[in-house]
Amino acid sequence: MSKLVIRAGDFTFDARFEEQLAPKTVAAFRKALPFESHIIHVRWSGEGVWMPLGDLDFGVGYENHTSYPAPGQIILYPGGISETEILLAYGSVHFASKMGQLAGNHFITLTSGLENLAALGRSVLWKGALPIRFEEA
Repeated sequence: MSKLVIRAGDFTFDARFEEQLAPKTVAAFRKALPFESHIIHVRWSGEGVWMPLGDLDFGVGYENHTSYPAPGQIILYPGGISETEILLAYGSVHFASKMGQLAGNHFITLTSGLENLAALGRSVLWKGALPIRFEEA
């Protein structure tokens, strides 16, 4: 198992893929590495940041899906009634869109830097979008 490094603005987190629980999502995302985007603050879901990805298709369905990711968990919504997106919870989240409740595949869990999650969330909320990069170390 390799280590995943996530850099968002000035913040750096180590993470692991949830290969046993979401093997198809992990495999699809791994093909896209290194993955770069921008995070913005969620609109309806609570304390989280997200990457709106439009019609990007990772070719996966639901697996290990949840509407309530815990802080430090990253979920992929594969698209359907709303656009494809990736969400990182930094506090309480009830994953939703303007269409209503959604569920995303929990496929990454942060393993270090959790003490900086709230600061990341507040920074994005009050200062705006940050670049984010996922890469295997």
